[in-house]
Amino acid sequence: MISAGAHGTSDPLDGVLAPGESGAGFTYRFGPISPYRGSDRNNDLMMQFRYDSRYFYLQSDRIGLKLDTEQVRYELFLKRRLEGFSSDHVPESMEGLGQRSSGDDLGVAIRYRLGAGAVYGEAMRNVSDESDGSEVRLGYRYEGWWSGRFRWRPYATLAWRDSKLNNYYYGTPDHQPGSGLNLELGALATFRMGEGWQALGGFGLTRWAGGVADSPVVDHGTQPFAMLGVMWGFKPEQASEWDRRPLILRVGYGGSSDCDLMPIVTLQCTSVNTQDDTSIIQVDVGQVLLRRLNGWPVDLQGFIGFVKHEERGLQEDFWQVQGYFKPVWYPGPWLNDRLRMRLGFGAGISYASRIPFTEQRDQALRNRDTSKLLFYLDPTIDLSVGNLLGVRALRETFAGIGVSHRSGIFGSSRLFNSVDGGSNYIYGFVETNF
Repeated sequence: MISAGAHGTSDPLDGVLAPGESGAGFTYRFGPISPYRGSDRNNDLMMQFRYDSRYFYLQSDRIGLKLDTEQVRYELFLKRRLEGFSSDHVPESMEGLGQRSSGDDLGVAIRYRLGAGAVYGEAMRNVSDESDGSEVRLGYRYEGWWSGRFRWRPYATLAWRDSKLNNYYYGTPDHQPGSGLNLELGALATFRMGEGWQALGGFGLTRWAGGVADSPVVDHGTQPFAMLGVMWGFKPEQASEWDRRPLILRVGYGGSSDCDLMPIVTLQCTSVNTQDDTSIIQVDVGQVLLRRLNGWPVDLQGFIGFVKHEERGLQEDFWQVQGYFKPVWYPGPWLNDRLRMRLGFGAGISYASRIPFTEQRDQALRNRDTSKLLFYLDPTIDLSVGNLLGVRALRETFAGIGVSHRSGIFGSSRLFNSVDGGSNYIYGFVETNF
């Protein structure tokens, strides 16, 4: 059952999953992605990764701390602002005016249950030195319309934006929009297709403040959209991450590869350090979220990973962090009983504090932009050390190889700065429980 109790913010998808549920899926948005005149973006793919625990949550574009009571929810969050454009997708109206980049906002939020819906408010400020602007949002979402497996959720939001924010994204030397109030109206529909699965659909529009609507770089003051998607949700076996024991620790080391992901996975290309000597040290900490998913020989794991990039003097070394879900399949029975072979395929998001040198080099050769935030994949294969050596105490220790892959999903996602490209590192690892 879907519950409104998970709502805390103006994100229309908040509450699609029940409190304490996590999930994955995607949404595809149609219509003008930005209000810029001459923009070539009319659709956007958003990978949806959502993890929700008692005091912490992680979404594709947002991470935060929360405190829930029966009536009120409070949040402290960091959120990606999906405005602006990449350097290789410049709208005609913005040519020669400089790039307007996506940014990161730090904010606080509150939700108050009111009747069959919720009132929500957010206050946020840019903290990544793009606009230094601020925004305050106040809205209401109605939750009371049900019909069997179908649910209908209309909402309305007022968004006040200060002059720094509007001037950065939509200002020109001859026109400064100044502060103003936007109105957003929309509705989200969900249809439960089966255990954990939901189809999503929605539509809405944004009416921009007069100063933005009058800007010569803005096409229309009213920006409509439609959305379709799919979401799969699940309830972890324990109610809190603190209850799940043991933890999983993976430590790995590897080198950069010029091979694409599929040739690596199919063993058609496995070379490393052919153009540069950059490498990674990877440490992942995770937990088993579900065992024997749907009765199959598959466990679902969740990881937070930390990667040290060793750039060998090409630039300063730096850190990368990623969060991802990982189904792990135990093929068998012979491989499972004798070797305990596992095949894993992690998927999530990755944030690098610097752009890896290999990504900078390859993207510059193609005249394409880069992004610190990218889609993350982690395909692996490993064997039980204990089974190989006949040492029962090491049965839950595994050794294997994997690929640390960052990608912009072929330029289809605004969340990843519309990047078409990425990087691969082939690495060896040891994994154990503690």
